[in-house]
Amino acid sequence: MKIFIICSKAFYDKIPPIKNALEKMGHIISLPNCYDCPETESKYRGTDEHTKWKAGMIKHSEEVISGVDAVLVLNYAKNGIQNYIGGATFLEMYDAFRLEKTIYMINDIPDGLLKDEIIGFNPIIINGDLNKLV
Repeated sequence: MKIFIICSKAFYDKIPPIKNALEKMGHIISLPNCYDCPETESKYRGTDEHTKWKAGMIKHSEEVISGVDAVLVLNYAKNGIQNYIGGATFLEMYDAFRLEKTIYMINDIPDGLLKDEIIGFNPIIINGDLNKLV
């Protein structure tokens, strides 16, 4: 299966063991935008180019999602929020839903403003068990 890992930049350090395990299981993995250079966005913040750059990243994510079978959302605790999902990750989940891709979540749906919408995406909660990706 082709899987796109999506998450907050705060969780990039958790990606390598997950990527390695999924590849050993035979999956083909796509990594988040700017995974290799997470500080890229900070170069644009506060400039007129930030809007253009951010729009390009959102469009790029949609292109990647169109070419995979599923997305895997890494949602861990961040800044006191359990199972955090940020704005960009939410948009990627929405694109996966629109494109009829399977959405896996490493942890439960977070409580909060977007909980009902995320429930509507019908994600498969795997509770950290990568063997549940089928």
